[in-house]
Amino acid sequence: MASITIKNEDDIKGMRVAGKLAAEVLDFIEPYIKPGVTTGELDRLCHEYMTNVQGTIPAPLNYCPPGYTPYPKAICTSVNDVVCHGIPGDKALKSGDVINIDITVIKDGYHGDTSRMFFVGEPSILARRLADITFECMWIGISKIKPGAHLGDIGYAIQQHAEKAGYSVVREFCGHGIGKVFHEEPQVLHYGRPGTLEKLLPGMIFTVEPMINAGRREIREMGDGWTIKTKDRSLSAQWEHTVLVTETGYEVLTVSPGMPSPPAFIKPSTIQTAAA
Repeated sequence: MASITIKNEDDIKGMRVAGKLAAEVLDFIEPYIKPGVTTGELDRLCHEYMTNVQGTIPAPLNYCPPGYTPYPKAICTSVNDVVCHGIPGDKALKSGDVINIDITVIKDGYHGDTSRMFFVGEPSILARRLADITFECMWIGISKIKPGAHLGDIGYAIQQHAEKAGYSVVREFCGHGIGKVFHEEPQVLHYGRPGTLEKLLPGMIFTVEPMINAGRREIREMGDGWTIKTKDRSLSAQWEHTVLVTETGYEVLTVSPGMPSPPAFIKPSTIQTAAA
């Protein structure tokens, strides 16, 4: 297995900047998410903001892992039953839709990666509950991060919370190490057993990004080679932060003025927000 890179102080500074910028793209786009707007228009607005205002590079654009065709857009827009990697296009959003927008920017060689759920108009009770539980899942997973803990502790906590609510955890996609490389070791599973997998060390940076389905966990891939949907067409939700393992716990790197506050049960003392 490829080794996990421990980030030095310069790396961590660079990752703080990239994470903050990624989160600020989500702050920027939120007012535009309303009935009638197309996902392609959201992509265009984000792309222009990244390149012209921030001076960042959209990491997904032309990203091409082995076995894939190059990803054609700057952001991912996953609507309703789309689990992840929805390609922006001419689909107009309608009232009641839910959408995950996933942003990864590159600044000075470092990647910042984060996603949020947004409601278009008024969501159904089911959609709101799914988004809320998924948000809690992400934070419950993050709250397990500290030196000496294991990756399995994160996955176990997320899985327990999701399944207790009657939801299922997507297995095929997971969080990942990140730095000067978009996806690196470790893989951060959103299910598992406590005390298993890699032990966490200060200086590790990775994403926590649970994908939770209202129905069954099975997925299907669309013909474009990227878009992933729930097999049973149930709603799916996802939230994502990039997190640093510190000497005493964790620091969330993808922070911005408009980011949703953590759930009330997360102790504020454990959240170190990155310096502006």
